[in-house]
Amino acid sequence: MRPGTRAADAIFRLLSRDWAGLAIALLPAAAGAWCLTLGTGWRVLGGVLCAMALALGLGSLRHLVHVARVRARYPPPGRMVDVGSYRMHVLAEGDAGTRPTVVWMPGGHAGGYAMYGLHALVRERTRSVLVDRPGSGWSDPGPFPRTTATEAVELLTVLERSGERGPYVFVGHSFGGLLMANAARRRPDLVAGLVLLDPTPPDVIAFGPPVPALRHAVRDQTVLAVRRLFGLHALQRRHEADAPEDPGQVLAAVETRTRANCAAASILRELSPDGITRAGWHTVVHDGELGSLPLLLVAPRDLTGGGEIFDAVDDPEENARVRHFFLTVRDRFLAASSAARRVYTPEGTGHDFPDRVPEFVVQVVGSLLDERRPGTPDPL
Repeated sequence: MRPGTRAADAIFRLLSRDWAGLAIALLPAAAGAWCLTLGTGWRVLGGVLCAMALALGLGSLRHLVHVARVRARYPPPGRMVDVGSYRMHVLAEGDAGTRPTVVWMPGGHAGGYAMYGLHALVRERTRSVLVDRPGSGWSDPGPFPRTTATEAVELLTVLERSGERGPYVFVGHSFGGLLMANAARRRPDLVAGLVLLDPTPPDVIAFGPPVPALRHAVRDQTVLAVRRLFGLHALQRRHEADAPEDPGQVLAAVETRTRANCAAASILRELSPDGITRAGWHTVVHDGELGSLPLLLVAPRDLTGGGEIFDAVDDPEENARVRHFFLTVRDRFLAASSAARRVYTPEGTGHDFPDRVPEFVVQVVGSLLDERRPGTPDPL
């Protein structure tokens, strides 16, 4: 591991602790107090440093009060499962019966609760499981660095330690799809099927044009962690205290803790040419590695919603090449299994289709559940 990477991991490890702001505030406080002892010429600087320390300390206390309120208002809806020196949150509901259990994984580095709407629909027909990756949702921060390979192992571990039993149908959206494919590669014996919802293709990172949304993702998450650590986020308004909230609002409140930003910043380092080169062997699922595991690649037929990428390319020929690349590169996942199939999303939907057409997603997952029911012959 490179020195710069180790230093970044140490910073993320510190910032992921909600009390870290108070410890950081002690540094200018100590420097300011020392300056005040040096005489008249140093008193102005000492006063400035002490004022800075006071501002940082008050901001940190504001954040800690916010965290305490969020913790009291939104306790974990599932179980906290010990996976070693830290715990992961698992929400499992429904009866599997004769069908496989469905395990969901959202995109980015969001907590499993981001897919609660889909979970609520599926739990009526089989067992459904939401897992918070370390740092996300209600899970503890976990060790750094965060990597897809590490989180694939953690997912398999927490399912076993929570008492869940396969076979599973793994469903992952975007970056979560890459994680689920990685977990399936490691334990194909536990997996009855894989549903990838417009998964992140590593080729986009390694060989594609720069993606504006990813270029500054690590920096943006780090800055957001620092801002929150020192209280620069809105506390919940009083008149909303008793208002009903949807799962997205609940997760957004829970993930105002700095550990969510630090975990996201750490793992998103993989989504750069240098990062995917460094982690590729352990992250990428190569052609044929899933054998004959049933795999559904569910993605839009066109490039709806990708305007910010394509509008930045002025040259018509280059623009056409970029569009062709993004339209076809996701199909590389089809080569991972000899039993892979392509499913197109409804017309007019883009990358966010799991939120826009949840019934369609549930229908696709349900079709695979019915195929993988014990005693049902494999489709030809």
